[in-house]
Amino acid sequence: MAVRHRLIKKPPEQVWEVLSDVERYGDWVVGTAQAEPDEGQWPRLGAALRYQIRIGPLALRNRTVVRRSEPPTVLELEADSGPLGTARIAMELRPWGEHTLIILDEHPLRGVGGAVHNGLLDVVQQVRSRAMLGRLARLCEQDEDPVPTASGPPRPLRT
Repeated sequence: MAVRHRLIKKPPEQVWEVLSDVERYGDWVVGTAQAEPDEGQWPRLGAALRYQIRIGPLALRNRTVVRRSEPPTVLELEADSGPLGTARIAMELRPWGEHTLIILDEHPLRGVGGAVHNGLLDVVQQVRSRAMLGRLARLCEQDEDPVPTASGPPRPLRT
């Protein structure tokens, strides 16, 4: 089981905006390409996305369904990787002062993924989850107002 957390320097409503944007899904979910709506309005309960996951030269067609959606604090998904099974991905967005503490809990749910689940796969999942949260934080924080510097172009404002 992979549980990770990250502080994002934006309020939960702004983090939720990124999570709600289908076009940005592939920007923060590691390995995902060509995400597109499949059913319903993302991220409402029952809505689904279709996308590809690339693992080296292999490309898998996957589908993710929203199983729980409580804007802007809870988003739970079930990712279906066909013959590999499904995974539960739960995200909790907690206000943390002016910022958001996001807690990501991802683990195998059904099928082969759950049957072969072991410590080594947990380590791989921890690395993937850390990268995912890093990407999400960068997406959320990238629109910070630039601060001009005397020696060059503007740099992002740090709060």
